[in-house]
Amino acid sequence: MKFSVVTIFPDMIRNYLEFGLIKRAIENKLIDVDVYNLRDFSKDKHNKVDDRPFGGGAGMVMMAQPLFDAVENIKKKSQGRVILFSAYGKILNQKKVKQLSGFEHLILVCGRYEGVDQRFIDEMVDEEISIGEYVLMGGEVAAEVLIESVSRMVDGVVSNRESIEKEIYYNNKNFSFPQYTQPREFRGLKVPEVLLSGNHKEIGEWRYKNRKKGGDNE
Repeated sequence: MKFSVVTIFPDMIRNYLEFGLIKRAIENKLIDVDVYNLRDFSKDKHNKVDDRPFGGGAGMVMMAQPLFDAVENIKKKSQGRVILFSAYGKILNQKKVKQLSGFEHLILVCGRYEGVDQRFIDEMVDEEISIGEYVLMGGEVAAEVLIESVSRMVDGVVSNRESIEKEIYYNNKNFSFPQYTQPREFRGLKVPEVLLSGNHKEIGEWRYKNRKKGGDNE
């Protein structure tokens, strides 16, 4: 699985890649992540990648030229599905994560400022994605969320496959349940006795009875 990230803040992504299972997955060649600085593709002498919007309005808009050149440069090496992170995109959910894990190469474009020149969206972007109904300062955090969620679906990234297949949202918003670990008692709060019994049938019944169901907040 390959990810290519286009951003004006490459160190935000590179630093993220230095920790946990993502770092291990890269070292084990289970995933590959390339990070591209959008400013490297600017033809402006000051490496400018944004300008004022035609027609007026607040804020700046990311220019088409650097974005076109960056994605075209990446596609010369390897074709991939181009995703732009946008507050107006479809919400990322586990169904979409599973779908995206089926692609060999995802090109992730991190928006900034007030938006992106529509010509780039119309000509180069396969889909726009949002990670929630709120507005971020840019797409870098969203890119990290997508890399992590999709990478978890790659065989070998998470050693215990059961932890993926049984987790909440994996299959039609499957049920989860309360979890406990050592010590058996903490500040007077005890682990339910049934979980200590070793009776898997009763444990399963208890977990179903005390299940938690994910869903949208009201």
